[in-house]
Amino acid sequence: MPANRLSAATSILSAVAAGALLVGCSASVEVGSSTPKMSTDKLATTVAEKLAATTGQPKPDITCPADLAGKVGTTTRCTLTADDGSTLGVTVKVTSVEGDQINFDIKADETASPAPN
Repeated sequence: MPANRLSAATSILSAVAAGALLVGCSASVEVGSSTPKMSTDKLATTVAEKLAATTGQPKPDITCPADLAGKVGTTTRCTLTADDGSTLGVTVKVTSVEGDQINFDIKADETASPAPN
């Protein structure tokens, strides 16, 4: 089975690294702020779902470090962790904001980092 997990991880990382993905989703508005924000958990879930849908692979494990502010040009870096422990950086960049909807591009790095020893 380890070969299957490694093969699946390699497939996911290869498919994700193959190109940029365009994603749109809505975010909640933070009270007292005119800038909508998407929570860290919602962002990670949305990125994982869109990557899975685009690559035809199972939903990957994605973590993001902070909420995404709904301001055009804002970027954050999330991390995709494969079953074998290898990681791939994923850049999320806000392309437009319509009311409380934040639209963003997802671009995966071309090279994965190996699993820690």
